[in-house]
Amino acid sequence: MAGSVTQSLSRRTLLGLGAVALASPLLLSLPRNVWAAEASDSMAGMPGMSPLEGEPKGTGEFIKLDAPYKLKLAINLNAVCLAPVVIAQGQGFFTKHNLDVEFVNFGNSTDVLLEAIATGKADAGIGMALRWLKALEQGFDVKLTAGTHGGCMRLLAASNSSISTLEDLKGKTIGVTDMAAPDRNFFSILLKKHGVDPVREVEWKLYPADLLSTALDKGEVQAISGADPFMYRLINAGQARELSSNLADEYAHLSCCVVGATGKLVRDNPKAVAALTQAILEAHDYAAHHPDQVARGFQQFALNTNAAEVEAILHSHTHGHHAVGEALTQEIVTYVSDLKTVEVFDASTDPLQFSREITADVFS
Repeated sequence: MAGSVTQSLSRRTLLGLGAVALASPLLLSLPRNVWAAEASDSMAGMPGMSPLEGEPKGTGEFIKLDAPYKLKLAINLNAVCLAPVVIAQGQGFFTKHNLDVEFVNFGNSTDVLLEAIATGKADAGIGMALRWLKALEQGFDVKLTAGTHGGCMRLLAASNSSISTLEDLKGKTIGVTDMAAPDRNFFSILLKKHGVDPVREVEWKLYPADLLSTALDKGEVQAISGADPFMYRLINAGQARELSSNLADEYAHLSCCVVGATGKLVRDNPKAVAALTQAILEAHDYAAHHPDQVARGFQQFALNTNAAEVEAILHSHTHGHHAVGEALTQEIVTYVSDLKTVEVFDASTDPLQFSREITADVFS
C-alpha cells in the first residue's frame, strides 16, 4: 500500500478525476439557460452524477424551497478542503435553492463548531467525521446528512528516512497536533490493520502544526500526520514523502468530511436541510471539475497559501464522491467499527445502531 510520493499522489489524482462538477464561474455571467446547457453537457455521463440533470447521485429531484429560507452554516472558512463551500455563496449554489446562508466561521476549532450546531447557535455545519463521531456518541442532537468528499489527511516520513511502510512504524514515534485529531484516529486505524498496535506499539507526540516538520527533520519523530495544506507543502518541497493517506485501501471511496444539521431542523424542516445538503454537494462537484476556479475564488479567505497550491490540493481530493442515505450510514458504520478496534469507541457500541441514530436521509 505504501509507495513512492509519485505513486501516492498519482493515485490521489486519479481518484480526484473520478469526480465532476456543475459549471465554470465564468459561465455565471451568461443567461441561465446557456449556463444550464453548458453544465448539463459537461456533466452528462460522468461518474457520480445524474446523466440528465447533473445533480449529485442519490439526492433525488432538484430542490428549490417555496420561499427564501435563512440559516446559519458553521464552517472553517480557511480550510482548503472546504473551499468549494466557502465560495458557494458567490457562485449562487445556495440562492438557486432559495437559501439565504450566513457563514459562522469557527476557524480551526472543530469541537466548538459541533457544539454550536448542537446548541442551536448554528443550524448546520461541515466537519470531519473522525472528529465528530466520538462527540456524537455523547448525545449531541446533530444529524449527519451527507459525506462531502474524501482525502486531505496524510502520514509522512522524512524524504531520507528508511521508513517506507506502516509496519516500519512499530516502536517509533509519530508527531501530531492533537491527540483527538481525525488524522490521529485514522492512522491509528490504518496501523492496526497493518499489524501495529497504535496504543501500545507507537508513541504519539504533540507538536504545534508549524513545528511538526522541524521535529521530523531533527529525528524527534519518525513520522508526522496532519491535513493539507501543511502536509501537501512538505511533500511538494521534497522535505517529506507520503507513507499513506485517508485514500488508502478500502478508504479510497469513503468520505472524510460530513454535513451535519441540528436534529430539530431535520425534524421540523427536512426539505430545508435537503436543499442545503444538495447545494453543498453541488459545490463540491463543481470543485471536482473546476479546481482552478475554486482556488482563485478561495484566495480572499485563504491563509498562507496561493491559488496554485489550493488547486493542486483540490485535484488530490475526491470532491465528486458523496454519500447520502444508506450509503452514508454504511460509511459511518465502517468508521465506528474501526474506531472500536483502536479503543476510541467503547467495545459495547453497536456500530449500525449508532450510525442510524446520528444520520438522516433527507432525500428519501
